[in-house]
Amino acid sequence: MKLTFATRPSALARWQTQWVINALKNIHPNLECEEKVITTQGDKILDKPLPEIGGKGLFTQELESELLSGAVHCAVHSLKDLPVENPAGLTIGCIPARAEVRDALISARGDALLTLPSGSLVGTSSLRRAAQVLSLRPDLRIAPLRGNVDTRVRKALEGQYDAIVLAGAGLTRLGLESHVAEWLPLDAMLPAPGQGALAVQCRADDATTLELLAALEDESTRKAVTAERAFLQGLGGGCAVPVAAYAKVEDQRSKVISVTGLVISEDGKKIVKVKGEGNDALELGKALAQQAIHNGADEILKLITAH
Repeated sequence: MKLTFATRPSALARWQTQWVINALKNIHPNLECEEKVITTQGDKILDKPLPEIGGKGLFTQELESELLSGAVHCAVHSLKDLPVENPAGLTIGCIPARAEVRDALISARGDALLTLPSGSLVGTSSLRRAAQVLSLRPDLRIAPLRGNVDTRVRKALEGQYDAIVLAGAGLTRLGLESHVAEWLPLDAMLPAPGQGALAVQCRADDATTLELLAALEDESTRKAVTAERAFLQGLGGGCAVPVAAYAKVEDQRSKVISVTGLVISEDGKKIVKVKGEGNDALELGKALAQQAIHNGADEILKLITAH
């Protein structure tokens, strides 16, 4: 049996795909795997902020086309980059155990977020990160930051920015965590829905591939990210909006899930934060989205989508 994996060309995408391949081969020793490297629009357009050019689908559409055509069996994604709606015919075959969920701050001089000098330039292309930074430090300046993880780290260390904020999982996967000046606590910087988790996408009717992938499934991670993504979807599902969510299974026996969701204005001044617990991940995420809308989240989102 042979599986072909679609992957983006970045070091992180290749690492993630190789991790899945190695994990599968440990369980299925006779399985053959190969990679097919595909350059997406998100990899090509590096001079504009993500929200300006379309957001998440830019990193997934070409890989999904390869899946649908039958050219490959699987595609490995960072779940936070995957739109909440699967294209018809595709499914998330497995979600392995989650890695680091927090965001990290890197600064050439080793400053933490609260000790950066006033007026410091902070790089991020995430509206969610930018808004939460400004909520804590309205005196800082935000500038777009694009490129692969290693490119972003280099830009920070060279002093092109006073600091940058990016997902910690990518840093730990690439062995770059020694550059982290501060791991941002969840009460200061709530992550994107699905952050730190991988998703292996495949065709919904490919029973053989689904059976092979099932061995890597982590039930608690699946429940947590399902709740987070349901929260995002309940708010409109867009990726170019400052929406954050973090969920975890609190009790393995009762399977109770706790979720914290956040909607924040671009300037960080208006915040709607909701929390809840339940057993049904999908329903819990949806209910919290409705609660957030009731508390004013829709007004924040309307202001953002209006320009």
